[in-house]
Amino acid sequence: MLAFFHYLTLLAPMFGLAGLGFALARLPFWRRSWTRAISRFVFAVPLPALLLYLMSDLSRLPAVDARLLIAFFGSCLLVFGLGRVIAKLAFQLDGVGQSVFALGGVFSNNVLLGVPLAKLALGPEALPSVALVLVFNALTLWTLATVSVEWARRGSLSWSGLGQTLRGVLGNPIILAILCGTALGLSRIRLPFPVTQVLAALSAIAGPLALVVVGLGLSEYGVRQQLAQSLTITALKLLVQPAVVWLLAVALHLPATERHAVVLLGSLSVGVNVYLVATQFETLEAAIASSLVLSTALAALTTPLVLALQGAFG
Repeated sequence: MLAFFHYLTLLAPMFGLAGLGFALARLPFWRRSWTRAISRFVFAVPLPALLLYLMSDLSRLPAVDARLLIAFFGSCLLVFGLGRVIAKLAFQLDGVGQSVFALGGVFSNNVLLGVPLAKLALGPEALPSVALVLVFNALTLWTLATVSVEWARRGSLSWSGLGQTLRGVLGNPIILAILCGTALGLSRIRLPFPVTQVLAALSAIAGPLALVVVGLGLSEYGVRQQLAQSLTITALKLLVQPAVVWLLAVALHLPATERHAVVLLGSLSVGVNVYLVATQFETLEAAIASSLVLSTALAALTTPLVLALQGAFG
């Protein structure tokens, strides 16, 4: 119980920043175009700067056990399969709907929430583990969704769809920053002092701004439609996935840092990318939008609980 309250008080201000963003976007004078502009800025400048700054010092950071990818993405695959079964049996969704429903149960808000929360709750030593997951996260899960949908529609794969997914991922500034920073870190090339100072300054504002952006974005969604589906997606995301990640991490005997990092990422709320998938395939938009709001609000309690429980049983 003490551990739970420790993590709750530690993370509450972070989720409070998301609440501030939500309240700000609800003001009468606020414009959606401002939300989009701030979001694009955060994704293009401070967050890539934080990850580039961190990974450029990779040679002095602790080594990461790459088996964490098996734990994290293994849980994604298992929970995705469970989600498809639930979507079919409980809600009679077709193959496309099942795919989007299941994706909601495994695609975390790893960038906007995962990076700042991991840095605060687990310390900078956990960020290389988070970065390793981020490199593969979008590509792996977008590919999983694309394959699942294409198979449901045609009974075969579309290589053009997979190619578009790959190009989109490699053009993501977050992924580019991690890859460039890793290359610098492994080569032991030191960035000039003025550059590191600028990156350090941008890194300092990346976390708070990212959390405000989460709240700004959530203000556009409601929670009243398709409530049963959104609650089920939220339960899969906040309860089932972190439990499966933890079991796999323990089975693989992952070191504590990697185990805590992947369980934290698994416990986070539904990522906004799932809504983009829902709109792309024109299914479950209301349920996914509702799950974004519900899972983010509830994660303020469930993520500290998950961190405390894995400490108790770790």
